[in-house]
Amino acid sequence: MAKNNHLVPEAKEGLEKFKMEAARDVGVSLKQGYNGDLTAKQAGSIGGQMVKKMIESYENGMK
Repeated sequence: MAKNNHLVPEAKEGLEKFKMEAARDVGVSLKQGYNGDLTAKQAGSIGGQMVKKMIESYENGMK
């Protein structure tokens, strides 16, 4: 089982909000807490959207 050890524990709330926004963007409804009923495709689309937004943010910061 994976552990969610954050390098910056204070960022946990922000990361949860970011995850919820990414899920909304791809049309997946998440609930607070455990979401083990998601399919691999749904979970992957959320993670992919998060990475896409992080890269976009980084690239915008490079301008």
